[in-house]
Amino acid sequence: MKEKNTQAPPFTSYQKLAVFLLAITQFTVILDFMVMSPMGDILMKSLNLKPAGFGLVVSAYAFSAGISGLLTAGFADKFDRKKLLLFFYIGFIAGTILCGIASSYPLLVAARIITGLFGGVIGSISMAIVADLFTLQQRGRVMGFVQMGFGASQILGIPIGLYIANAWGWHAPFIWVAAMAGIIALIIAVKLKPITKHLEIQRDKSAFKHLIHTIAKKDYRVGFTATALLSIGGFMLMPFGSAFAINNLKITENELPMVFMIAGLSTLIVMPLIGKLSDRIDKYKIFAFGSLWTIVMIAIYTNLGATPFVIVAGVNVLMMMGVMGRMVPSTALVTAIPDMQDRGAFMSINSSLQQIAGGIAAAFAGTIVVQKDKFSPLEHYNTLGIIIICISIISILLMYRVDKLGKKRAKEKTEDLSFAIQEV
Repeated sequence: MKEKNTQAPPFTSYQKLAVFLLAITQFTVILDFMVMSPMGDILMKSLNLKPAGFGLVVSAYAFSAGISGLLTAGFADKFDRKKLLLFFYIGFIAGTILCGIASSYPLLVAARIITGLFGGVIGSISMAIVADLFTLQQRGRVMGFVQMGFGASQILGIPIGLYIANAWGWHAPFIWVAAMAGIIALIIAVKLKPITKHLEIQRDKSAFKHLIHTIAKKDYRVGFTATALLSIGGFMLMPFGSAFAINNLKITENELPMVFMIAGLSTLIVMPLIGKLSDRIDKYKIFAFGSLWTIVMIAIYTNLGATPFVIVAGVNVLMMMGVMGRMVPSTALVTAIPDMQDRGAFMSINSSLQQIAGGIAAAFAGTIVVQKDKFSPLEHYNTLGIIIICISIISILLMYRVDKLGKKRAKEKTEDLSFAIQEV
């Protein structure tokens, strides 16, 4: 009997379609953000930027995404989630096109702000859709597939984006992303069904009251804090990843796309496996192991000097395995906290705080990392590693509380359902 209870239910054909659409949407949104990291060295040299200036380009997206999430949180549960997804996705496409035609540093920063206002909310809407369409026992696998957009963006998107940037300039990758996203938006409009079940149980008529009521819940705030801490590490290391690889590890510009492609391929293979393990074993245990693995690999990577390509690629693969080992189960754990009527607001606020924390981290990292000239090594990159390790340890402890809260709420819902059945 015990084994039967742990068996995750299979996906329906429509659920499989929904997973595909959400995954491919995430692919374009993540690619738009991720492509900034490998193009960091190109942009810093093309626009004559210091690390602090490039950090501002990255944090501009994050801050605007965070503000947008807070502004829309109160309305997130007031509309059909499909319409909400399409509205923000079309805005994201427009912002990405503006990045592709920006002719100066100030215009690029402004375009990134606009892109963030729309793109930063898409992830939270997607997570709310996942929570609506899939049971908790299915969500580990769902997150594994949806987050495959991260790996796919590295396998296909980032290397192709770098080749396009080297051939036609740094504007071209943004136009390419916008063209892909436009096709995906049409598919979503035709294939995805309206998602309106949450509208039947809304209690707060005012969007502002709904926002305040969501923030006021103590259990929700635990989830917000855990997610915000987890985002800090990625925003600290990734913006300067390409500059570190080229100037410190002595990877060539031709080898750099291969580093990202190999790391992305490994995550594409590993993420579905992590999703299955999260559903079959225990989400928190997988998260804790992934965090400890990440701590070890970050300590190694951030202290490397000139290193052969094969070793750099290998270390990147091992590091990304740890990062994905945290991302998939932690996202699934957090989705167990909110009630159905609060999911849209919860996910929007959660995404906002994640983006704002990441924006602060990127800006802060830009003040720590120093580069004397365009071609000199980055200094104090290992300091970022130490900070991330400390935050990771705190995250392990905090995610333990999230896990307990999620299990408690799932038990309460099961008991309420059993009581209702008995009453009938």
